[in-house]
Amino acid sequence: MKILVINGPNLNKLGHRDQQVYGTKSFEQLLEKIHSFADVNDFEVVCKQSNYEGQIIDWLQESEIFDGVVLNAGAFTHYSYAIRDAIADTQVPVIEVHISNVHNREGFRHQSVLAPVTNGQITGLGFQSYTLACLAIKNIVEGD
Repeated sequence: MKILVINGPNLNKLGHRDQQVYGTKSFEQLLEKIHSFADVNDFEVVCKQSNYEGQIIDWLQESEIFDGVVLNAGAFTHYSYAIRDAIADTQVPVIEVHISNVHNREGFRHQSVLAPVTNGQITGLGFQSYTLACLAIKNIVEGD
């Protein structure tokens, strides 16, 4: 099982930005958790991060070599119809994830323009959102 993990804007600042919302663990610690989980569960993961919308779109357009995509699009979640269109054209499962519970935050974060074209959304479970998304992709691909 080969999974692409895409992190969007500002996620590289984990551990430094709004610790009340995102906690104190760093982006590097997130990557360590994802890779440790992948090793134990026999997944291959490729993790990427960009603050640029176009780069995220390029990665989504190239995702057919993977079994699925775990996507934390950050703030792009709420307004990027370009990323939404790229997901809609993607031929592999895409699971939207968020570290914080976007539904108990500012009102603009309650709406995801991506959710209608993803296979699911996991929100508010911290770094575990990513590992659960990997399991969801496995279940989708294997038909469980």
